[in-house]
Amino acid sequence: MKFAMLALAATAVGFAGAGTAQAAGNAVVGGGSGLVFDSNAVCSLTAIGYDSAGRLVGLTAGHCAPTGARLGAEQFLDTGVIGTVAYSDEGEGLDFAVLEFDPAKVTPARNIGPTTIAGFAAAPVPGEPVCTSGRSSGIDCGIVWGTLESVVINQSCSRPGDSGGPVTVGDRLVGMNQGRLTSLGGLGFNIPCTLGANPIHSPAFFAPIDQILQAVDATGGVGSGFRPI
Repeated sequence: MKFAMLALAATAVGFAGAGTAQAAGNAVVGGGSGLVFDSNAVCSLTAIGYDSAGRLVGLTAGHCAPTGARLGAEQFLDTGVIGTVAYSDEGEGLDFAVLEFDPAKVTPARNIGPTTIAGFAAAPVPGEPVCTSGRSSGIDCGIVWGTLESVVINQSCSRPGDSGGPVTVGDRLVGMNQGRLTSLGGLGFNIPCTLGANPIHSPAFFAPIDQILQAVDATGGVGSGFRPI
């Protein structure tokens, strides 16, 4: 992309010993849940559901972790490793990753806090609102400004750790949050989002979910035919 953007996911949240931890109960995971990878990177889950082969799968941003990385649920670290990254473009393409979860350790949730994901919809047009949900900022809503290359610019809050989180209109998933803009055309405007209630910050951007799903299907592997629970 020809514009600068901040799409950081990493933060120091321990995942030590996750491979041997005894499960204290299933991890309840859904769109907006925090995910911790074995590189100690933290991101947010876009959505959880099943692929055409009946596997329990999910989506997040590709820059969060490489293919093969293990992951845990931030709020249920005692459960240990709950899945692996089945595929990641590592941020070099549409910036998406497919996660395969262990159904013996994960309880998929349609609702996480105020966010509900019951299906898909096309990205809204400029002037219409969208809402984002992430482990760092919680839920926030903002106006869509327009499209820039392959992403949609909007005024919702996006902080490190929110990458991969769902972008919704009502209960419909319209996109995957991937970061915030820091400059455009040589003009810098890197104003971090302090909290969702403060609208004065650099705009965020997301990839439309229909483009992500097409790319997942094109892999022909884990995640193809994804549908939310």
